[in-house]
Amino acid sequence: MNKVLHLDSSLFAAQGVSTTLGAHFVAALREHHPALEVTHHDLAATPLPALDTATVFAFGTPAENRDADQQAAVARSDALIAELREADLLVIGAPMYNFAIPAQLKTWFDLIARAGETFRYTEQGPVGLLEGKRAVAFLSRGGIHRNLPEDTVAAYLTSMLPFIGITDIHLVYAEGLNLGDEARAASIAQATEETQALAAELAG
Repeated sequence: MNKVLHLDSSLFAAQGVSTTLGAHFVAALREHHPALEVTHHDLAATPLPALDTATVFAFGTPAENRDADQQAAVARSDALIAELREADLLVIGAPMYNFAIPAQLKTWFDLIARAGETFRYTEQGPVGLLEGKRAVAFLSRGGIHRNLPEDTVAAYLTSMLPFIGITDIHLVYAEGLNLGDEARAASIAQATEETQALAAELAG
């Protein structure tokens, strides 16, 4: 493992549980691989422009016919895809907001999911083009939702990542964070223990 792409999306910055777990995980990986290259984006602190009609049309316009705004939009997407393509491991901090992933994280997925770049259509259906990568996502939420129908965060990630070719996925849950101090502390402790064990496993 040489390169990690690390995405945070918590509105609570460094105080967010998903952010803290992701930081601990990457730090643990670096203990095993001091030369590890990490590209980090705090998508909440520095939001990407949301996918809009102009950007969609820019993607579909031949390169030689794109105006300056379209060139900039495609270049932004190309840069994000290049980071993902070069990474061996994708690390995602994914808190649950109103039963969904943060809008800022959804925007990132919207900008990297491009036909011919990260997936392609075939007669048998779509095929992901980013094979051979791993993904670890840290899922924080105030209630208990794991394995329940309303857990659209897990459902989205385990649908979207394979869609672009990433099928080796590990989800780390920190749940019940708003159910009292004792429940919060126990959940974070369990997630932290799992995080350290996973880092050791992947670094081995």
